[in-house]
Amino acid sequence: MGIVSLEKKSKTPKYKQIVASIEKAIINGVLKKGDKLPSLNTIKEQHSLSRDTVLIAFNELKNRGIINSVVGKGYYVNSEHIKVAKKIFLLFDELNSFKEDLYNSFLENLGEDNQVDIFFHHFNNDVFSKLINDNIGNYSHYVIMPANLVGTEAVIQNLAKEKVYILDQVHEEISQYPAVYQNFEKDIYNGLTDGLSVLKKYNKLILLFSDDRQPKGILKGFQSFCIENKIPNEVVSSLNSRTPKKGEVYFVLDDKNLIVIIKKIKQEKLIIADDIGIISFNDSILKEVVANGITTISTDFNLMGKKLAQMILNNEDERIANPSSFIKRKSL
Repeated sequence: MGIVSLEKKSKTPKYKQIVASIEKAIINGVLKKGDKLPSLNTIKEQHSLSRDTVLIAFNELKNRGIINSVVGKGYYVNSEHIKVAKKIFLLFDELNSFKEDLYNSFLENLGEDNQVDIFFHHFNNDVFSKLINDNIGNYSHYVIMPANLVGTEAVIQNLAKEKVYILDQVHEEISQYPAVYQNFEKDIYNGLTDGLSVLKKYNKLILLFSDDRQPKGILKGFQSFCIENKIPNEVVSSLNSRTPKKGEVYFVLDDKNLIVIIKKIKQEKLIIADDIGIISFNDSILKEVVANGITTISTDFNLMGKKLAQMILNNEDERIANPSSFIKRKSL
């Protein structure tokens, strides 16, 4: 295989692939300062390209001082000191306090000389598709949080496979990509099991679950736990028409509804922990102090950001389940 290698099926422009190939050859020591590059015509003929495509790539490298040209002789490596800054496309579903922890940890562990551009799809398939398709070939790495959107694999496959990392949820259709993910079904089941002794003091466990935004694994883990332990339970999609009652435990998955249920409990003059219990999903500093402390089941978002950074820096092809824990506070 020559110095320049191209992927015909890749959506990355051919000239960018040429640039990346030459940079890689210099980094790996295949090309050294003073070495002559393959000619424009050689690359053109080997890969069935137009001469202009190869020239655009060489001009980009020349403008950056990586190569130079000698009239009548060709192009030569001018510098081996390439400061390779990773340019990372980071696509989140939404921003909240714990995603912010993940993001900050990722940046901290990624180190300097790297650019991270963050985008949000807000659980919208069209936005998801447009953001990815509009940025094909613009980044060295793509970190994607698909959430529970359907059909994301058809969009993600437009990217070069070696550049893609999946975050948080891994659907079966995209399980071939490197990932740092949550095993929601297992984490919820294990978390509730860790709290079984205190949960048995209540009459009913109620899960507030939204089909369009929440991972399906949460519902499966919840149902498995309740069936196995014979826990009376209920799954509701909204708190709008619900009045909390003594003996209930609410498992709330988002912060907005956490505030709503606390407000409703106070309106009914119930005492949290004594009369009614609360479990929240995903921990934050706020939950340590709200209502004297909210019990949570949560993954370690700082660790997730750290692992993701390490995978990218070390070019690792792994699928890592991020650990989760049950954190008991005074809301139970």
